[in-house]
Amino acid sequence: PVERTIYMAAVEPKGGVTVDKEPFPSEALPPGDGYALKEPNDEGRWEVETYRWDPGTIVVNQGDIVTLEIIGINGKQHTFEIEGTDVSGVVRRGYITRVTFTADTPGIFKLVCGTHKPAMQANIVVLAAGG
Repeated sequence: PVERTIYMAAVEPKGGVTVDKEPFPSEALPPGDGYALKEPNDEGRWEVETYRWDPGTIVVNQGDIVTLEIIGINGKQHTFEIEGTDVSGVVRRGYITRVTFTADTPGIFKLVCGTHKPAMQANIVVLAAGG
């Protein structure tokens, strides 16, 4: 088997503008803490943000021994699990969390942050052995 280390980050992209340049959105974002839309302040500036795993897609081969090395950059903490597996943990700002598993089943597995659903998820794609 091949051993792979994937370097990841828990990040929070943000953007903002004033209402004289772009109107404040009239539609609500999906529920959950994965998205935030801040209403205009006294100067008319509004902001939008989301939490993400970076990279958002990881591709490995069946049989690979995979280590995810995840650094927390934004957000106090992120509880996570890889759906369909027994892999879980917590990423904290300023710390590196490492989890190692064998990619023994082909398919697509979601790395999901329990704190910032629905937006903070990544896909782990396990390619079947032999093609």
